[in-house]
Amino acid sequence: MPSISHADDPAVSSLQTETARLAALPHVRAAIAWFRANEEQLANWQAEMAAISAPPFGESPRADWLKNRFQQLGLEEIQSDSVGNVLAIRPARGKQYVTLSAHIDTVFPAGTPLNIRRDGDRIYGPGVSDNGAGVAAMLAVAAAIHAAKVSHALPILFIGNVGEEGEGDLRGMRHIFSDPHWKDSISSSLILDGAGTDTIVAEALGSRRFEVIVRGPGGHSWSDFGTPNPILVLARAMDAFARTPLPATPKTTFNIGVIRGGTSVNSIPESASMRVDIRSTSTAEMERLEAALRGELDRIVTQESRSQDKGGSKRRTPKLSSEVIPIGNRPAGELRANARILQIIRAVDAHLGNVAQLQRASTDANIPLSLGREAIAIGGGGLGGGAHTLQEWFDCSGRELGLKRILLTLLLLANPT
Repeated sequence: MPSISHADDPAVSSLQTETARLAALPHVRAAIAWFRANEEQLANWQAEMAAISAPPFGESPRADWLKNRFQQLGLEEIQSDSVGNVLAIRPARGKQYVTLSAHIDTVFPAGTPLNIRRDGDRIYGPGVSDNGAGVAAMLAVAAAIHAAKVSHALPILFIGNVGEEGEGDLRGMRHIFSDPHWKDSISSSLILDGAGTDTIVAEALGSRRFEVIVRGPGGHSWSDFGTPNPILVLARAMDAFARTPLPATPKTTFNIGVIRGGTSVNSIPESASMRVDIRSTSTAEMERLEAALRGELDRIVTQESRSQDKGGSKRRTPKLSSEVIPIGNRPAGELRANARILQIIRAVDAHLGNVAQLQRASTDANIPLSLGREAIAIGGGGLGGGAHTLQEWFDCSGRELGLKRILLTLLLLANPT
């Protein structure tokens, strides 16, 4: 996507003037100076948090750690909600809240060796960037505002949310926006996810995920030969589904990421399963691919069942069944081109001389964007790589630019004109 241009937007031009005025205030300058003076503390927080396991549905130890940090930073009304999100408030006189959030979960299952280590400006280990960078940036902004006593008109709600990754299916952010208290009082959402300063996620990439299961009677590979094999049936269904035509526009994709089945090399399995991920900016295209997946599976199972009825084993009647279980549904959405939050981040980037691209992705922003709310997801600064692998890394160099970007954006949102 092209980089964002600011030159022809009067609203952005006006906000650039306001950004420059805000950045020059003594308390804001003091907050920015705090970032520069406390990089070592941020890196320590980041490494310390990354060393705490936080698999999907197992985030509570990391949530407890975050609650302690929020307490140290002078935030108020600190609480954990019923799904495990950690919330804290920096109060102000306004009624509407601006949120600054970062997900605290990782993709890595329980028991994954974390082995977090530091080498100069780099931190290595699973989750140090996604989302160690985001959480560290959220804490940095909370700490700097507290230390510099920065004022703002609207209260700021800090959220360390659960369930962003994988089968978490955005459950933390879903819960926030299904709670009438928060749903009706949040005016805008600034979401921190990963490292960098070069993107603005303003379009929510939708996805649907399924567990596909084929079941049969099973048996011995020799004596029960001819009994339908769920792995072979699943493989044929996969091949048929993979031939489904995809449009060039809107971009639509699918992936088969997990396959399971069988107990031994000489056993006909009783079941086999796969996990399928379908993504598109178009709900209609996701529905079309889901229908194709279900249709091809039904066709192959019916075909195999008829074949076995004609020539199968005489000792038993082979029976096949299939099931498609939804395991994830991330809604699509898109920020209005003239949304204030988008004008603000453009103005801030112009002020900082930062070049960023509008991007489409699946993040916590999917939930508010799908509801027509103002939300963007941006990085926490620095550089990162190897996300979702054991070789993940984060480089603290340049983190200050990302923190300035977050701070100025948050304060402009919290001081509406």
